[in-house]
Amino acid sequence: MDTADGPWTVIQNRADGEVKFNRTWEEYKNGFGDLNGNFWLGNEAIHHLTLKPSSLRIELVSGSNDDGHAQYSAFRVGSEMDNYRLSVSGFSGNISDAMAKHDGMQFSTFDRDNDQWKWSCARASSGGWWYKNCVHANLNGGKYNNKLWDFFYNTTQRCRMKKTKMLMKTIF
Repeated sequence: MDTADGPWTVIQNRADGEVKFNRTWEEYKNGFGDLNGNFWLGNEAIHHLTLKPSSLRIELVSGSNDDGHAQYSAFRVGSEMDNYRLSVSGFSGNISDAMAKHDGMQFSTFDRDNDQWKWSCARASSGGWWYKNCVHANLNGGKYNNKLWDFFYNTTQRCRMKKTKMLMKTIF
């Protein structure tokens, strides 16, 4: 409620390594974790929430304890029939637009590969995400220290994140 431009609905939170994110398609579909701690809300719920025009905010804390955020004025997750395809645009924020390269991608997990790499990005990254030829942003890396955001700092390509939070809201 106290986040800028709120209120927001939290759809992903990773504050520590208590919950593993290397999960099956069904687990990402239905959601997992503890809503009071580390969790993924579920692709089906996110799809239904984004049927109305929505925006996305991503809040990150780097391994060096620096805060950053990226906000997108347009955010949608398609249905399961389209493998929960991501649509994200209208970037603003104080870090890079690492999600842009994932726009238009279908969701992948280790047991359902929908990326464009000849192998499986989900298997390589041990988590579910909208992979293309693997990652520019990967907040669901299976290992807690495998959460990435490219160019969080302008000069460092792969930056590991200590904490991640994804929030969305309906635009009225």
